[in-house]
Amino acid sequence: MLSTVRDAAKMNTNVNTMNHSFAAGAQDLEPQQSPPPPTTTSHPYHAQPQPQPQRRPRGFAATNSNNNTTTSTSAPTKSRKEREKEKERTKLRERHRRAITSRMLAGLRQYGNFPLPARADMNDVIAALAREAGWTVEADGTTYRQSSPAPPSQVPMPQFNSSQQNNINAANVGTHPVRSVESPLYSSSIKNCSMRSSIDCQPSALRVDENLSPASLDSVAAERMRSLISIQVLLPSTHLNAWRQDREHGNGLSGTSYIPVYVRLATGLINNFCQLMDPEGIKEELQHLKALHVDGIVVDCWWGIVEAWAPKKYEWAGYREMFNIIREFGMKLQVIMAFHEYGGHDSGGIFISLPQWVLEIGKSNQDIFFTDREGRRNTECLSWGIDKERVLRGRTGIEVYFDFMRSFRTEFDDLFTEGLISAVEIGLGASGELKYPSFSERMGWRYPGIGEFQCYDKYLLQNLQKAAKLRGHSFWGRGPDNAGYYNSKPHETGFFCERGDFDSYYGRFFLRWYTKVLIDHADNVLSLASLAFEDIQIVVKIPAVYWWYKTSSHAAELTAGYYNSSNRDGYSPLFEVLKKHAATMKFVISGLQASYPEIDEALSDPEALSWQVLNAAWDQRLSVAGQNGQPCYDREGFTRLVETASPRNNPDCRHFSFFVFQQPSPLIQRTICFSEIDYFIKSMHAAGDVSN
Repeated sequence: MLSTVRDAAKMNTNVNTMNHSFAAGAQDLEPQQSPPPPTTTSHPYHAQPQPQPQRRPRGFAATNSNNNTTTSTSAPTKSRKEREKEKERTKLRERHRRAITSRMLAGLRQYGNFPLPARADMNDVIAALAREAGWTVEADGTTYRQSSPAPPSQVPMPQFNSSQQNNINAANVGTHPVRSVESPLYSSSIKNCSMRSSIDCQPSALRVDENLSPASLDSVAAERMRSLISIQVLLPSTHLNAWRQDREHGNGLSGTSYIPVYVRLATGLINNFCQLMDPEGIKEELQHLKALHVDGIVVDCWWGIVEAWAPKKYEWAGYREMFNIIREFGMKLQVIMAFHEYGGHDSGGIFISLPQWVLEIGKSNQDIFFTDREGRRNTECLSWGIDKERVLRGRTGIEVYFDFMRSFRTEFDDLFTEGLISAVEIGLGASGELKYPSFSERMGWRYPGIGEFQCYDKYLLQNLQKAAKLRGHSFWGRGPDNAGYYNSKPHETGFFCERGDFDSYYGRFFLRWYTKVLIDHADNVLSLASLAFEDIQIVVKIPAVYWWYKTSSHAAELTAGYYNSSNRDGYSPLFEVLKKHAATMKFVISGLQASYPEIDEALSDPEALSWQVLNAAWDQRLSVAGQNGQPCYDREGFTRLVETASPRNNPDCRHFSFFVFQQPSPLIQRTICFSEIDYFIKSMHAAGDVSN
């Protein structure tokens, strides 16, 4: 009997032990909950055993811990909902962080010429900054000066006398940035500081413990960044004083702006079979451009050549050969996704159409092209009415553009990784500019005609009729019938004349819809371009429609798609979309007014238009670039371009991020204006005295 009792007690003990084990295991599986606060004061706080210091949870862990502390008795369903919400918030924070990082990396690539990879991280940025400062960075992270290859432990610390130490302390009071975001490091004002000799006395970079936490790694990275930025502390006092004087007198980095100059290569270097025609001629031209200290080259990638014969059959061989030649000369490259047709009176007999398979579709469905009021089709580019219509062999218009851009990004991934391609311009309309083809010379237009509205294909008309029905006036679902013809003048029409129908209820409705189609097209295409060219600067070209600017209707701008009448700003709504996609606005500078003998008759004002467009973009904090619209041959024209690119009296020191010089013919045939082009480039670079 006694043994039976002992066995029962032993069994009960084992069961209790197992229960405690299962309870402990269950506690490990469940989220940890803080104990409830004490309800009595029998034990003072200081008498309680102190808990071991634990690492503060971050992110989702912190939120989950707080939720469990305050709602220890909440249901599991509510806990899951909170976790899902926190996950979504974490995703949004991560997207925001990545967007900021993307813009910072794009700025370093574009303005600082840093060869950062496509998906750079903090280590890549630190390594690029260190190499720019003259350090050697090995693959394992070991960093040292080339002149001092000894390991960090053997590098002596620099010694300073009392006067040097006072200079260092004075410089630490208010740090002066060594590098400007808007100017490369090789600007003349920085070269004069003799940084290389002063950096040699710096100790080697710190070695990082691989066991450090992410927060500790961030602090070490920040410390490295501060050490690189504070290099100017070691500059001799004479250089610092000279630098301050330059800045005060407008001669330093903040007073002069280094504007990179790119030259657009002539069209026709690659034939319709995507073969490079004259490699030796391209090399000769690049040699001349290199001698002029041009920063880079702009090349058109024609949709009608690359995807000419069959859908999704892309041929890049000619462009690969051309880009390899540009790489040999060590020049930057900008590419244009040209989704339009090329040809005209100034094309030199060169004609590049849309892809042949698209033209075949157009034979049976002509509404894929823009159409004027008389039903004439314009094959310069596809109508924006098919952006979301599957009429291109099962694909929509924007899907066709996206597939082309994605093919280019995949084909030339090595050039993107090397940093050779600095920007990609997206063609969004006729001539590669964001505009309707309302000034088509093949339709008989001649300057200074007002042009015609291009909204009469069935897809855009359906869109207009739908908008009119939603507005409550179905009879407004038509284009204006008193807007004149291509070469009409505003006062000759009932729509554009003074107090004309453009300012009526119907006119305002139609013009809002017409410009909304343009803005929506830009938004849709740029959304996909941002996916195809992640972390790459995207450029959009805006036309300069300056004739009839002094009239109340601004008729030429209205037919081009810009609702910019005398009482309305037609550019800011578009620039909000460009800001949304972090795109650079490239504006076409019209050039000299004297180049048009009938300039007074057209009531044009190129300078006023430029002032409005550029300031509207800068007010939206857009990156702004420029391109000359007409060829320049004399100093007066080049001077006007320089003054537009970097206004002297601008209190905010705004200027172009880069400028594209469009030459009328290969530069090697323009030796007569070689000195003027050299003057222009030096003026853009702000390199020395170019007044003589």
